[in-house]
Amino acid sequence: MVALRLGTRGSQLALWQANYIADRLRPILDPRPVELVIIETHGDQVQDRPLASMGGFGVFTKAIQEALLANLVDVAVHSLKDLPTIPISNLTLAAVPPRGPNGDALVSTRHARFADLPNGATIGTSSLRRKAQLLNRRKDLRIVDLRGNVETRLRKLTEQNLDAIVLAEAGLFRLGLSDSITEILDSNWMLPAVGQGAIGLECREDDAESRHLVEAVNDPATLSAVRAERAMLWALGGGCLVPIGALSKVEGNTLTLRGAVLSPDGSRKIVDTHRGTSEEPLNIGSELAARLLSAGARELLSLL
Repeated sequence: MVALRLGTRGSQLALWQANYIADRLRPILDPRPVELVIIETHGDQVQDRPLASMGGFGVFTKAIQEALLANLVDVAVHSLKDLPTIPISNLTLAAVPPRGPNGDALVSTRHARFADLPNGATIGTSSLRRKAQLLNRRKDLRIVDLRGNVETRLRKLTEQNLDAIVLAEAGLFRLGLSDSITEILDSNWMLPAVGQGAIGLECREDDAESRHLVEAVNDPATLSAVRAERAMLWALGGGCLVPIGALSKVEGNTLTLRGAVLSPDGSRKIVDTHRGTSEEPLNIGSELAARLLSAGARELLSLL
């Protein structure tokens, strides 16, 4: 019997996510097997350069999408925050399981809270979004680039004598490393990345069977929320590595989306909130983007 093949990166976090999906699909497909196919991406191969200098679009997803298009895998399992919003012919986001925690976590062995960081404290992160929001909150901070998987970045906290690092809460939670979290940063000023905490399952549009199978693990509220976030990002013309944050919530039939665009140095920030029916997430996202652009976001994005 031919297995359903899930394409994934080989990092511990990516494998956790792929195994999580596989475990949910196996009872549905039984006796058909589900197997993982590990694919090395450009972002995995190049660890000594800042992500922003690598082009930004698809550094962790393109190789998996190419394998999907070549029929080497049936389903691509992505950290949704890494998946570009630019459409690729014959590929579709088929399902999004219930979202994990989507906050940004401060990790420090020296200080109990972000507010306790001393003047001029050094913080490590590979995210321009986090850097801009940290500097918007405190101009005195020194931000250094930090690459590598979760375990590597936790090790660099000590090796590089950093005051703190900022990581995705979901990654620490999924790897059983929640005890290392010092503080979840306040989402009133540190908005998550688009799709943060969510896992995206991508299929070929012409593969009706695989699309139908993964729909069994889809969470409609999460899918609606991330579609609104991604629509906002697409309309802003931004990729996953730009200083854009988004926070969405679905309550009943109402979807609320908050978005922020910052200058790279954090000196300027434009933020707004929009809401509507959860059945029209694309409209909510694009309408919020239009409001942000009219408020000056276009100028900030041109600085990149």
